[in-house]
Amino acid sequence: MTSPNSTFTDMVSTTLRAHRRTLADNVSEHNGLLTRLKQKGNIKMDGGYEIVEPLDYAENGTFQRYSGYDPLNVNPSDVISAAKYDWAQAAIHVTASGRELRMNNGKQRMINLVKARIKNAFRTAANNISIDLFGSGALSNQLGGLGLVIQDDGNGTVGGINSSNYAFWNNQFEEMTGTDTWSSSTILGEFNDLWLKTTRGKDKTDLIVASHDVFSAYEASQQQYQRYADPDMAKAGFESYKYKSADVIFDDNSNFSTTAESAYFLNTDYLFFVEHSDAAWTQGEERQPVNQDAVVIPLYEMCQLVCSNRALQGKLIDAA
Repeated sequence: MTSPNSTFTDMVSTTLRAHRRTLADNVSEHNGLLTRLKQKGNIKMDGGYEIVEPLDYAENGTFQRYSGYDPLNVNPSDVISAAKYDWAQAAIHVTASGRELRMNNGKQRMINLVKARIKNAFRTAANNISIDLFGSGALSNQLGGLGLVIQDDGNGTVGGINSSNYAFWNNQFEEMTGTDTWSSSTILGEFNDLWLKTTRGKDKTDLIVASHDVFSAYEASQQQYQRYADPDMAKAGFESYKYKSADVIFDDNSNFSTTAESAYFLNTDYLFFVEHSDAAWTQGEERQPVNQDAVVIPLYEMCQLVCSNRALQGKLIDAA
């Protein structure tokens, strides 16, 4: 008789090989930001020691207006630099005890067990990556999410660049007038102020991710304009409205809750979710602990949220 351990392992391996893209899609489609990055082709595969993102941070200093034989400026112009991001790692394991395997040693029962464990792994991965995308990287080994890339005071060290030394690397921010005095009647004006700060010609915010309270205030201000709801984001499962050319959505997790009183103004042309080509929810070798009657199948992820232009990202806050 075939060992239930090997049957379980074979079924998990076959399922994961067939559904690896499903796992990646499940993670991206669980989060409004990742959904937008996927739509734009900004979920990328990379490799190597670290992630290097080129920055086009300054104008070419040799531009000049001249007449006739005027000497031309041929001095070198340093206009390109790079931000360097370290990989963050995550893992999740599909497990089963020997007792569970033997109790489910019929074909249909084993299929049901595998489906349940993989479904749970997909959901857990999606929930935790979504949480980390709003984090500041303060937790051990956590990726640097929006809380790091876009800070309340506009400062910070991101991608190895300290914005205190390089002003071009500051993000935008706007503190709402007063404390706890904003409402549906004032929220549009608050949006307008930050919108101007994050607009550079055709470069402008395309996604606003708001906490529930800010989203609710904006929604109340737009109730008479239900046509503003965005059909593309709605198809992806996210409640949304339009603000100028941006979609306004909400997100709720432990880092960005109902009472956060904030909103991220994102230009997703300059945001990327980068995964390592060798560890993009990639299955590792089966393990059987020496001191347990169980089988463990690991899935590995190496990734990072990368920004190439912080000056076009913003955060609306209500400071206490």
